[in-house]
Amino acid sequence: MHTITLREGADLGGFRQAVRRLAAARTAPDAVLWSVGTPSLFGDETSPSEDGAPVFLPQAVGRLIETVVCHSDPERYALLHRLVWRVLNGERALLDQHADPLVHRLERLDKAVRRDIHKMHAFLRFRALPPAPPGLDGGERYVAWFEPDHHIVEAVAPFFVERFESMVWTILTPKGSLHWDRQRLMTGPPAERPDALADDRFAEGWQRYYESTFNPARVNPTAMRAEMPRKYWANMPETAAIPAMVRSAPTRVQAMLEAEAAVPRRRMPEKAVAAMARQAPESLAELNRQIRRSEPLVPGATQAVLGEGPEGAAIAIVGEQPGDQEDREGRPFVGPAGQLLTAALEEAGIDRGGLYLTNAVKHFKFVQRGKRRIHQSPTAGEVKHYRWWLMSELGFVRPRLVVALGATAALALTSRPVAVLRERGPMAFDGWNGFVTVHPSYLLRLPGDEERRRAQAEFVADLRRAAALA
Repeated sequence: MHTITLREGADLGGFRQAVRRLAAARTAPDAVLWSVGTPSLFGDETSPSEDGAPVFLPQAVGRLIETVVCHSDPERYALLHRLVWRVLNGERALLDQHADPLVHRLERLDKAVRRDIHKMHAFLRFRALPPAPPGLDGGERYVAWFEPDHHIVEAVAPFFVERFESMVWTILTPKGSLHWDRQRLMTGPPAERPDALADDRFAEGWQRYYESTFNPARVNPTAMRAEMPRKYWANMPETAAIPAMVRSAPTRVQAMLEAEAAVPRRRMPEKAVAAMARQAPESLAELNRQIRRSEPLVPGATQAVLGEGPEGAAIAIVGEQPGDQEDREGRPFVGPAGQLLTAALEEAGIDRGGLYLTNAVKHFKFVQRGKRRIHQSPTAGEVKHYRWWLMSELGFVRPRLVVALGATAALALTSRPVAVLRERGPMAFDGWNGFVTVHPSYLLRLPGDEERRRAQAEFVADLRRAAALA
């Protein structure tokens, strides 16, 4: 029998090391006894040297482990070890078997931890501490007390650091403590409930907000207790107003019913429409200044990438969105797909300098993977968000023909999904003569050289047809 002792709380690192050793030794779950030791005090812990090779598990299993180790069930480590053992021994899709007793139990533990995290996010309230003694940092300091059901203190730390980054605060719980000094996060041991703290402007603000959003016509005490259990009420200043608001709800509802309905005033929209017309940009340069000043709909982009080319160009080419290189340089079609487009234009006998080049979406959307920024396609909602800019831009350029490269550009110009390979060719856009073809990035993704050459020849032929139409 092997005995594995982990530290108190959610010892994810210790569990991982133990699983590696057990997997390397091919030790079955029935031969392992899991126990929990005493917690460490403030300070960093030194992890023991790792034995055994890394264990490669499906991502869903890894995420489940990270959550379930936070549960207070003393059997959680044994259950997780049994899950890992079965996955490593041929049941890679075990988590898809929701009726399996082990999976069902772990899913319940996972749900309980996630709900506990949600409750701590929603119901934790800071109170101001008295001013610091002379000679110490005199800035404002805040403390909060919370009683989670599980070992979630370290799991919620990033949320509170991000939300209250500019404050100095301490969170005390029976499961552990957190302290943030605006630069460093420190973890500590379990704490006892502090003496009652006086209400402050934070407490007054919460109570005023709660009272202003309370709807007496929708009072449901049973639902209120289910969503906001009484165990949290003592630490939430706004709950002091609940009894009085519930008692007065019937009277307030009756007063609302008896009040004479107000006839809405008729508003004449002419002035508002005229004001909106005055705010519209009067030139392409002014429109570009507005685009440049705007924040990206999806944060992360370095800058807005504007259209490029002469006003009055016979052809406007609309792509999807800027890529990594376009985002860095602030110019459209300068990355690998742009270079392929330039080569295809030359082969088709079209001068790139005489075209107007732009994108349906003006900011780069990506996911960070290490040092690389991997392009993500914009959603239909994001395309709609940028559509007004695109149509205004074309209104200033006034091309004879608009060429849509790919499905995203076609969606922006037609307001409907377009199957590019089936519908490529001339097409009526909203207010413009149009032509649909593939995006150059599609050619870059084709697997075989022969298939890529054939597709590139078709792309060049499309560009020649578009030039003839223009």
